[in-house]
Amino acid sequence: MFTRFTKEEKAIHYPADRRMHIGVKPYMKVLFALLILLPLAAAWLQFWITGLPADPVGISNSTTPADPAGFPMWVNLSHWVNFFFLVLIIRSGLSILVDHPRLYWNNGCKPGTDWIRFTPLKQPKDKSWTAKEDARYISPVLGLPGYRHTIGIARSWHFITVPFFMLNGVVFIFLLFYTRQWVRLVPTSWKIIPDAWNVFVHYATLHLPVEPNGYYQFNALQQLSYFGAVFILAPLAMFTGMAMSPAIENRFHWYPKLFGNRQSARSVHFLIMIAYVIFIMIHVAMIAATGLVRNMNHITLGTDDTGSLSGLYIGIAIIFITGGMGFLAHWLSWRKPRLLQQLNAAINENLWRVTLNRFKPKAYYNKKDISPYFWANGKMPASETWQQLAANDFKDYKLKIGGLVDNPVSLSLQELKDLGMKQTITMHHCIQGWSGIAEWGGLPVGKIIELVKPHAAVTTVAFYSFGEGLYGGVYYDTSTLDNCLKPQSILAWEMNYETLPPEHGAPLRLRIENQLGYKMVKWISSIEFLETHESIGKGFGGKNEDDEYFDLLANT
Repeated sequence: MFTRFTKEEKAIHYPADRRMHIGVKPYMKVLFALLILLPLAAAWLQFWITGLPADPVGISNSTTPADPAGFPMWVNLSHWVNFFFLVLIIRSGLSILVDHPRLYWNNGCKPGTDWIRFTPLKQPKDKSWTAKEDARYISPVLGLPGYRHTIGIARSWHFITVPFFMLNGVVFIFLLFYTRQWVRLVPTSWKIIPDAWNVFVHYATLHLPVEPNGYYQFNALQQLSYFGAVFILAPLAMFTGMAMSPAIENRFHWYPKLFGNRQSARSVHFLIMIAYVIFIMIHVAMIAATGLVRNMNHITLGTDDTGSLSGLYIGIAIIFITGGMGFLAHWLSWRKPRLLQQLNAAINENLWRVTLNRFKPKAYYNKKDISPYFWANGKMPASETWQQLAANDFKDYKLKIGGLVDNPVSLSLQELKDLGMKQTITMHHCIQGWSGIAEWGGLPVGKIIELVKPHAAVTTVAFYSFGEGLYGGVYYDTSTLDNCLKPQSILAWEMNYETLPPEHGAPLRLRIENQLGYKMVKWISSIEFLETHESIGKGFGGKNEDDEYFDLLANT
């Protein structure tokens, strides 16, 4: 299946070191233990002191019987569609996570400040260590597509699926309230909280309560759980995902603060996934424990039948079909990755172009916000030309600017500096998930555009690097002319008030703050103005877009 990989691709997609590891900081272990053990301890303490709460049959009196009773077919369909999409979202999300296998509560992402890491490796102190080297392997059994450095394909699956997951949720909630099925899920009395606790005491002390017939109503704890899954977890997943968008964060700086900061939002996004996994496990276990055949008839056929096995067979078939789709998704990921990239673009790119891509970054951060650590990424240039220029402090460097322009030029660093300078402090968003705040000083790209006078047909600006792509070949990327003219878009020769370091892109690197980091080309050798991105490389807008199936527009 992998014979189409080159030698370089095989080494990256199937590395020798495939060890798995979960390392959690002690303070988070204590917090998780308290969240789990305190309620259990309180339940057992109540049981030992006062015995079990009142007769479980009466515990459900704070919930309202469904009106009309039973499960209409739209509920059944939405339930199984939701299950299918959640599987795709969780598995693709895991592949995205392990491309930067660390989670933080701070925006600087300094190694050692992560509260959980999914790698056995620690940053070596005796050599340069890039974010891509830090990425980990994940088996295709767990992740979609699995393997290493497949974040472009994983993001395609994630963003192809999310709109349909949201659409399914919107239709479900509309019909829920339109048909009064909402009374099955939405609490109408605060008494549900003590009632839910009483039910929990029965479960926690291994005294299963007498279950009401779910065809008509749920017990109090079930209702709160389902309400949380639909009305709390799903919206939070969407809102925390939005908080990780560079276009949103650099325009509406207050928004990620709703979750603490950008990295806190990423951590909460992960915890929501864990909550969904736990919910699904408990949900399935309780379906089996409280009458598997009857419950499966409820949710597949919409009948309250205890004798027919049809609902069970249909449910098993749906689970097998979902598993089969997992195999198909893996096959598509490695045999038809370009199709997935194009499908993602068709679904999301036009939407982002008229929404997120219109946002103009605003200055916000101050010197005190600068991160003490900033991850390096990308291969240092092996080019003899770059090495010779670096050895002479880039005094002989010339930036070639041409293409569809009236005034092609070749400018030294000093000539660029003579055109003016802008300093800005911004947050960098890597597609892998890490972030960092830094000061950048350089020439606004708009000044270059004024100087060279691009033709009216130009829509795209290509930035070429002295460096190489992951699989070799000259690294390049493109940005729209409109994004190059946005505030904070600069060619930077300065980082944190000092000369731009070689590992971060000397002599010049691009900064366009409504885009993800891979669009911000380092070690820039030349710039070309084009009518369309389709006229260079493989026609997808950049080296990562060509080889790793990244997004052309990188707003989220």
